[in-house]
Amino acid sequence: MGLIQASRGTRDILPDEVVYWQQVETAARQILGRAAYREIRTPIFEQTSLFERGIGEATDIVGKEMYTFVDRGERSLTLRPEGTAGAVRAFIEHKLHTQGGVQRLWYTGAMFRYERPQAGRQRQFHQLGVEVLGSADPRADAEVIAIATDLLQTLGLKDCTLSLNSVGNPSDRQHYREALVAYFQPYQTQLDSDSQERLYRNPLRILDSKDPRTQEICQTAPSILDYLGPESQSHFQRVQQYLTDLGIAYQLNPCLVRGLDYYTHTAFEFQTENLGAQATVCGGGRYDGLVQELGGPETPAVGWAIGLERLILLLQQQAQVFSTQLDFYVVARGEVAEAQALCLAQKLRQQGFAIELDLSGSAFGKQLKRADRSGAPACLIIGDAEAEAKTVQLKWLKSGQQQVISQADLLTQTEALRQQLITVS
Repeated sequence: MGLIQASRGTRDILPDEVVYWQQVETAARQILGRAAYREIRTPIFEQTSLFERGIGEATDIVGKEMYTFVDRGERSLTLRPEGTAGAVRAFIEHKLHTQGGVQRLWYTGAMFRYERPQAGRQRQFHQLGVEVLGSADPRADAEVIAIATDLLQTLGLKDCTLSLNSVGNPSDRQHYREALVAYFQPYQTQLDSDSQERLYRNPLRILDSKDPRTQEICQTAPSILDYLGPESQSHFQRVQQYLTDLGIAYQLNPCLVRGLDYYTHTAFEFQTENLGAQATVCGGGRYDGLVQELGGPETPAVGWAIGLERLILLLQQQAQVFSTQLDFYVVARGEVAEAQALCLAQKLRQQGFAIELDLSGSAFGKQLKRADRSGAPACLIIGDAEAEAKTVQLKWLKSGQQQVISQADLLTQTEALRQQLITVS
C-alpha cells in the first residue's frame, strides 16, 4: 500500500515549530487579557448562508474558495473561511448585546479556503482575531490597531508598516463604485481576467489586484478619499489623530479596500516586504452593518485578524528563537536507578520544574550526550551507587561542575535550586 500523506494545502506543525505557535498564543492571551478582551470559541463549520450573507456572494471567498458540503440532513454547511461571521452569529444568537456596554471578543483557530498553496498560505490555515462590538467611537478603531501593534512588537517582528484607508459608509461607496466603473470601462480589455469579471460586480476589488498592468491602471483611478461624506471624513480624521497621539506610524493607501463586503469606514493592514506577494500579516477594519445584516440589532463593530502561518514564517525568517526551556535532564542506568529516576522526575514536575527523563536505557555516555543537546542547564544522574544511597549526581552542563545531593534534599531545597537555575541560565 502507498504512503498516506497530508492533503494538499494542509501541513503538519511539528514540535520544533509548535514552540513558535505557543509563544504567539501566550503573548496574545497576555496582551488581550490586559485589554479586557474575552475569548470566544465558535464551530468550525456553519450554515453556508451565514457566509453568503455576511461576507458577500460577490466576493472571491464565497464564489471560489469555500469548502461547502451537504450533510445527511440535506443542509448546506461550510467550513469557516474566516472568523468574524461566526463570532457575530454567536453574538446575535446568545444575545450578548443585552449584557450592555461593549463586547470585546477574541478567537483563534483553523480556517479553510480553497486556494493555491504557497509559503504562508495553505488551504487549512489559522487566524487570531479580535472583534469589538457595540462602539462606533473612532477610539475603538485606534484601540484594536494599537493592540495589534503591541502584539507584533512584543513578538519582535521587524519591518512591518501600517497601511490605512477609509471605505466610507454604503452611500459613499455607491458613489465611488459608480466613479470606478466609469474610470475602468475604457481599460476593460487591458485588465486581468479576474478584474474584468469584477468590473460590474465588485469594482472596488480591482484596486486589490496583483496583476502588474492592472496595478498600473489603478495608479490614476479615482480615490475613495475624494468620495467620503462629512461623517466619514470626520471619523477617519479622528482615527488618524488618535494613532498620531499613540505614536503609531501609518501610511495612507486609498487602494486598500480589503476583500470582504462587510467593511465600512476604517480599513487597515500591517504589511511586510519579507513574504513576497503575501504581504499582509494582519488586516481588519470597521463593519458597522454586519450584525444587522445577519439578523441582529444595529451594532457598530471593528476588528482584525492575523494569519498565524505568515506571522510565524516571519518570526522564523527573522531568527526569533523560541524554545521549550527544560530545567533538568534526568539520566539513569540500572533497574533500581531507573525506577527511582521515574519517581524523582515526576515529583520535581509536581513542584513546577520542567523535566525530561531519558527512557532509552542506553549507556551513560549516550544519555549524557542527549542531555548536552537538550538545552537543559543541569543533569540529574542516578546509577547503581546513587540508587543504593538514595542520592543523585547534580551536574551543571555548561561548567561541568558536579555535586552529590540526597534525593530527599533535592526535593526539599527547591527554592535554592530555582535560584541556581536562574544564575546559570
